[in-house]
Amino acid sequence: MDSLPPLILTLRLSEEAFTFFNTLRQTYFPPERNFLSAHLTLFHHLPAGESRIVEDLAELAQQQQQIRLQTVAVVSIGKGVAYKIESAHLVRLHKELQIKWQQWLTPQDKQKLWPHITVQNKVSPAVAQQTLSVLMNSFQPFEAIGTGFDLWRYDGGPWSFLQYFPFKT
Repeated sequence: MDSLPPLILTLRLSEEAFTFFNTLRQTYFPPERNFLSAHLTLFHHLPAGESRIVEDLAELAQQQQQIRLQTVAVVSIGKGVAYKIESAHLVRLHKELQIKWQQWLTPQDKQKLWPHITVQNKVSPAVAQQTLSVLMNSFQPFEAIGTGFDLWRYDGGPWSFLQYFPFKT
């Protein structure tokens, strides 16, 4: 089972929020390194061979209302820029999944969730600082909506989409 590529779990954003963040990612992320669309990662490395992961996601998504996310700041991540997201509900949901999946989690996935959406990475600190200044200049906090879980397979750079688990509307 360990030979299977790991799974990645992200929170799907409403179409409006996704378009906003993805447009910025396409603008500021180096094109030769931008294999992905904008995303909010919940887990980075889940085992592909565990059917319980899919079962847990399906069950949880059926009970889960859409999640309000507060986009509160534009922040530096050293060689890039991200939007900081706050949601006590999302943090609790993540913790619930951490408890269910404790036996499979890597050290990175055992950490407290820091919700964010990266729109630039893998650039020089000077370029990142310039982007941060530009984006902070026009930033106003806003609400986004999480509409479900997206499960992906890591393919050594790009990800392959596997399944969407929509929340109740």
